[in-house]
Amino acid sequence: MSGASSSNSDDQEKIRLLIVDDIPETRENLRKLLFFESDIDVVGAATNGEEGIQMAVELQPDIILMDINMPGVDGITASERITQQVPFAQIIMMSVQGESDYLRRSMLAGAREFLIKPFSSDELVSSIRRVYQLGATRRQALPTIQIPPDAETADTSVPQEHGKIITVFSAKGGVGCSSIAVNLAVALQQNAAAKVVVVDANLQFGDIGVLLNLYASRTIVDLADNADDLDDELINDVLIVHSSGIKALLAPTRPEEADNISPSFTVEVLEHLKTSFDIIIVDTSSVLDEYVLSVLDIADKIVVVTTPEIPAIKDAKLFFEITEALEYERDRIMFVLNKEDKRINIRAEDIEANIKYRIEGRLPLDERVATTAVNQGIPFVLSSRSSRLSQEAITLSTHLMKTFNPSISDIEPPAKSGFFG
Repeated sequence: MSGASSSNSDDQEKIRLLIVDDIPETRENLRKLLFFESDIDVVGAATNGEEGIQMAVELQPDIILMDINMPGVDGITASERITQQVPFAQIIMMSVQGESDYLRRSMLAGAREFLIKPFSSDELVSSIRRVYQLGATRRQALPTIQIPPDAETADTSVPQEHGKIITVFSAKGGVGCSSIAVNLAVALQQNAAAKVVVVDANLQFGDIGVLLNLYASRTIVDLADNADDLDDELINDVLIVHSSGIKALLAPTRPEEADNISPSFTVEVLEHLKTSFDIIIVDTSSVLDEYVLSVLDIADKIVVVTTPEIPAIKDAKLFFEITEALEYERDRIMFVLNKEDKRINIRAEDIEANIKYRIEGRLPLDERVATTAVNQGIPFVLSSRSSRLSQEAITLSTHLMKTFNPSISDIEPPAKSGFFG
């Protein structure tokens, strides 16, 4: 069995794999199927979900083969806890049942693929390699979290930074910020294997729930009502899971409830989310008040959106003047042109020359795809993946990841297999 700190370069290049299954024969058969694969190293085998969680924390594997049905802590519960504590481990769920409900529950728990027993050696190995490659971008982009053996007794009162905050903003309403926010979130979660949460910080008239077709059974107001007991567990209970795998913190259901949410409280929530997620996408209103400025102040990246219309361009220019007065670093800002239309005479180059900011992302005008996505509550990167609009959104998500780590490789759409085929 290879250790996590092995200095052998060959060992480091291997895919470190943990098996979690309560049936001894299954664990042994899986070992035999993988024995002759030179690039896969089985670093451990757990006999139940609880032991699987413990071994995942200790061994930090790249891939976990997880049985879904186990006594005590089942595969779903174990996967949920592992994705919180070992965010870089990619989970492949195994089951003798292939119903859609099992697939959906596995995906929501953080699994990347689903294998139906019995499966062949070729199916197993190809799945492991595919999921490993899918997680490669995530491992490159963000530092590994080392959790000490005595983590349960460690002082966790001060949140430890991990994730990056991306705030989507426009000085003019109606340019598509909310749509961009949800589509970037889904693209990053699926194509970069990142763990993503989208936060609706447009407290009075937020639309994230509508765009994701989520019922606002829990909102940020539920956190504010328990502000004295705020911790990661409470926040996770309030987050709502989308079928794509991202999670959402929704805005209040009534505009007057926004008065209960202070800027400092929202900052505290975002800081907590950084300990549990790789990427936090924040959608804001188009008002530069104390609340929005507090969110912009702590953002690692500010995506400023405009459209090829004179009022939107004028407002964007004013906003950039304000960012300079506030001494925001230019490399924290990413300028994006939405609804680009070759048929009109306002070109991206003209906007750049006027505002003196380089446009780093261009999303084409596609009213049919965009409007259908909004009305159905399905992000267009899911409903119309082959459209140019979706492909440009995926390219923008790649560019965002590279701003945090220029050495990462291009994010490619996942193979047509598993959940996202």
